[in-house]
Amino acid sequence: MFFMFKRVRYLFVKELIQVLRDKRLRITLVIPPLFQLIIFGYAANLDVKNIYTAFRDLDQTVDSRDLIARFGSSKYFDIVSFPQTPKEIEDFIKKGNIIMSIEIPSGFSKKLKKGETADVQILLDGTESNTAMIALGYVNRILSEYSTVAFIKRLNQEGMIGFEEAGVELAHRTWFNPNFESRYFYVPGVIASIAFLLPIILTAQAIVREREIGTLEQIMVTPIRPWELVLGKTVPFALIGLLDVIMIALIGVLWFEVPLRGNPLILFLGNVLFLMSSVGVGLFISTVSSTQQQAQISTFLFMMPAFILSGFAFPLENMPQWIQYITYINPLRYFLIIVRGVFLKGIGLDILWPQMLALAVLGGFMILLSSLRFQKRLK
Repeated sequence: MFFMFKRVRYLFVKELIQVLRDKRLRITLVIPPLFQLIIFGYAANLDVKNIYTAFRDLDQTVDSRDLIARFGSSKYFDIVSFPQTPKEIEDFIKKGNIIMSIEIPSGFSKKLKKGETADVQILLDGTESNTAMIALGYVNRILSEYSTVAFIKRLNQEGMIGFEEAGVELAHRTWFNPNFESRYFYVPGVIASIAFLLPIILTAQAIVREREIGTLEQIMVTPIRPWELVLGKTVPFALIGLLDVIMIALIGVLWFEVPLRGNPLILFLGNVLFLMSSVGVGLFISTVSSTQQQAQISTFLFMMPAFILSGFAFPLENMPQWIQYITYINPLRYFLIIVRGVFLKGIGLDILWPQMLALAVLGGFMILLSSLRFQKRLK
């Protein structure tokens, strides 16, 4: 037993020295995670604001100017142009200068005063469907408020003095992310992606590199057993992944001010269970790859579907039912629930135990399957 741990320890130290000695690999361990955090913390933003809007006012009345002022005072719209012809509007939309054009027809004010329906034409750039749908929702809200005010004003002018709006007023309260900050959603997701990506890349590349330069065969003629080799090869990269996750989590809390409302120990436990799947996948990729280039391609082919089917950016509920079934074998799905639940909701094991159990089962299965295949490959 003593000699067994001694051999694993030597291999463990050897892997750490080899990783830290490689300058490019040292940079890979720090710069890409930080770059990814900056991108998702600052650039990846689902908030729709400053919608470039053009107005074509054919009515030129107080009412039409009042409507334009309502859009101009909104934080969601940025009025950048007042085109005179439909051709100008078409050119602006094609060039991407505006996202939306609103045309107020002549006779708009007269129809309002008569109590008739006054039409407003909206032209929208539907290239970015999400932005277009959200922008249309903002427009409908402003027009609805304007229509209500115009209706009350007309009733008061007709002698119903003191008439006030009666109806239902929505009082809402948002939990966990009251200001709808996109970074609250993405920064915990970056933690999960780092815990998934780095161990896979490092494990697959390290083992394939040993096979390429012929040192793997030299290791096998030593008294070290195959499972000891697997342990010594995977634990260092799991530890590096864990340290990177801690670094990203601290930056997310201290710099991006993402709240950590739950118990950090629960996050640590979920991360450890998740790393089992990561190193297991990396080990499996090493068994199907003969060169580092093949390992890189295999990693890319695995990572893209894993991220898409995890809920990292796209809601799983919006996917077809048969694809939702496939996501149950994706460990990243469960860890995202854990990391976002601990960070934003402050929930504990009483709620997260199914995800923890799923990670333990998937991780154990991947380690066992990859280890057996790896040992068979060595023989």
